[in-house]
Amino acid sequence: MSSAYRQVISFAVAVAVAAGAFGSGTAVARSLKDHKPHAGVKRAHTMPVQGIDVSYWQGDIDWNRVRQAGIEFAFIKATEGGDHLDPKFRQNWYAAKRAGVARGAYHFIYWCRYASEQADWFVRNVPADPDALPPVLDLEWHPDSKTCPKKVSRELALKKIKIILDAMERHTGKRPIIYTDPRFHKDILEGQFEDYHFWLRSVAAEPHKRYPGRKWAFWQFTATGHVPGVPGKCDRNIYNGSRADWNLVLRWLEASSQQAGQVSRTASR
Repeated sequence: MSSAYRQVISFAVAVAVAAGAFGSGTAVARSLKDHKPHAGVKRAHTMPVQGIDVSYWQGDIDWNRVRQAGIEFAFIKATEGGDHLDPKFRQNWYAAKRAGVARGAYHFIYWCRYASEQADWFVRNVPADPDALPPVLDLEWHPDSKTCPKKVSRELALKKIKIILDAMERHTGKRPIIYTDPRFHKDILEGQFEDYHFWLRSVAAEPHKRYPGRKWAFWQFTATGHVPGVPGKCDRNIYNGSRADWNLVLRWLEASSQQAGQVSRTASR
């Protein structure tokens, strides 16, 4: 399954790049806005496939309104470190699915905890739903953390990252996506993990200006978005491709779900 997924989404991203980084953009719902719009990311607001990422900080989300506003995917915080489960994860996970929003779960890495413990915690708490987007590993430094502000060596960071990525892939059957910001990417990730898809934070400029040479699948372009159904501000994202590219991904998820259902029915006979 993971091999099929990589073929589908790699093709979709390749088509987008060939079409000029984004493919053909069309205007999205007018209800999707930004509290503090920036000229550097103006074009992101017009792209065809829009998404958000959320955690318990967003409170109680009305996922039906979110979907009606034009949001098609969401990355939902699931776990952090080796013992924290986002209080809203399960609520968001199942409500987003019911509303028809494609969703994936993300783990926020904690540099002062063993990678194996973090991987086990993610596996224990995140369902391996066949119709879910690939899992995400959120990679950042935590300079403001009261418990773990330190940076680890590049060698140790890469080792920890690979352990968690491998565990995520074994659990879900899908190659994980890597989320990062410009500072961490420069310190640790430049030239690494070329066979993974990236979700990049870049809120003041388009990704190619912050991550030279890095191919990407998703772009977090603002932290001050306004989306009906989400209280207050939220992060907004786009998929790096056309409507046709995105439909390929959705068809793959649907096929994966149907295949899993057939296997389950056969096993229960």
